[in-house]
Amino acid sequence: MRRDYGWIETLLEEAYNERMHLLTFLKLSQPGPAMYFMVLAAQCVFFTGFSLAYLISPRICHRFVGYLEEEAVITYTKAIQELDKGNLPLWSNMEAPAMAIKYWQMPEGQRSIRSLLLCVRADEANHRDVNHTLGNLNQDSDPNPFSAKFRNALKEAS
Repeated sequence: MRRDYGWIETLLEEAYNERMHLLTFLKLSQPGPAMYFMVLAAQCVFFTGFSLAYLISPRICHRFVGYLEEEAVITYTKAIQELDKGNLPLWSNMEAPAMAIKYWQMPEGQRSIRSLLLCVRADEANHRDVNHTLGNLNQDSDPNPFSAKFRNALKEAS
């Protein structure tokens, strides 16, 4: 066992946030058992492969996730553009699921699917930046600049 210099806090926050993305979009699409099985199988395969890769090179894995998150930002941007053009009529007047409204604290009047996509895109942009930053750091010695404890220590020192 060794210190992680505040890394686990950020990684757990990101995992929880990604879980909320998944649950929100599953709520929107209400997939059948086949889709649930496909999602579960894909998660099992990815988890196994990514865990092995992380043991070999955490830096490369964080860089990979940073690029993956950049693609997510692009995808959500395109979805927002298509929604604005009227090409996604099912989503045009749909309200975000209650769990999403609560999680992102969406105010009254800003609870549309478009607002939800903006929230999720902002999350993905943050994940991109965090993972590229973590990919630049030495996991064995560098503190996590996103850790609340590290940020508070910086404030006290200045």
